[in-house]
Amino acid sequence: MRPYLTLFIALLAGFSCQKAPESVRPTVESITESVYASGVMKSERQYQVFATVTGIIQSVLVKEGDLVKKGDPLFLIQHETSRLQAENAQLAAEFAERNTAGARLAELRLGVDNALIKKSNDSVLVERQRALWAQRIGAKIDLEQRELAYTNAVSAVEAARLRLRDAEQQLRFTAAQSKKQLAISQGSARDFVVRSQTDGKVFSLAKTAGELVSAQNPLATIGSADAFMAELQIDEKDIIVVRPGQRVLLIMDSYKNQVFEAQITRINPMMNERTRTFTAEASFVQQPPVLYPYLTTEANIILQTKPRALTIPRTCLFQDSLVILANKSRETRRVSVGLKDYSKVEITGGITENDAILLNTN
Repeated sequence: MRPYLTLFIALLAGFSCQKAPESVRPTVESITESVYASGVMKSERQYQVFATVTGIIQSVLVKEGDLVKKGDPLFLIQHETSRLQAENAQLAAEFAERNTAGARLAELRLGVDNALIKKSNDSVLVERQRALWAQRIGAKIDLEQRELAYTNAVSAVEAARLRLRDAEQQLRFTAAQSKKQLAISQGSARDFVVRSQTDGKVFSLAKTAGELVSAQNPLATIGSADAFMAELQIDEKDIIVVRPGQRVLLIMDSYKNQVFEAQITRINPMMNERTRTFTAEASFVQQPPVLYPYLTTEANIILQTKPRALTIPRTCLFQDSLVILANKSRETRRVSVGLKDYSKVEITGGITENDAILLNTN
């Protein structure tokens, strides 16, 4: 056989062995449109414990895993200075309380009584002198002196009463001020005992006895022992279609091949500028039996579902609205697109179930 004829036959055989482009036909099936989100598990009422004062931890009163009630003490911080201040305020309050019924007020009340007695006596004397003067007995200067003495006695009574009232007001103010200072000191002393703000479980302890703490350093993490929710991060391009009440499907590495259903309960309206995401919370419809804070999760937030939709693989679609028909002319057809998921897309117009289309392998 001639060499060039052999080469032609080989090339022809090679072309005949090339596979024809793959094609599919649209199918009618269910399709669900969803938004992807990632996140972590959080305990309900989970919060970080902080001290409100600076000091050295004297003792840690709980262990990780302990169940606590609201108000239970967690940490004790050394507060010798605060204790002395509280005792000093107690002494001042007791002293002020005694003063309100002490010798100073008794003396001023006695002064008022004496002034009233003198006023009464001077009143009798001036009336007697007036009667005598009416009978032209005695000198007018005697009457004027009696009247002046009575006027002075009236003024003395008012002055004594004013002194008593001022002293009472001053002592009441001092007593109230001392009680307030005592309450402040006692409140400051209470700040040195860090207590739980909720019923729950101690998930972590960040400090041990002997360490220095301040209001900026978390001491522990506490949350509900058995109620958890998913804290999800949603991309800014998807947030406008997410609403409270939407169904969420969750998967976790801790529970392989299991899907858990939840529901969006809250969306934080402030975007995280660093990650360009929004935070949403989702509560379980049926919670997994065992969960821990910060287990990772991935979620599909269900936007809408159609039980019967004409769908094609997403790989058949290019430029978002074009498909290539699997006919001799390889016609490009524009289609109308509806719902999308990760593998398929709904076609609402442009092709039918009878049209074969090419897979986009690029």
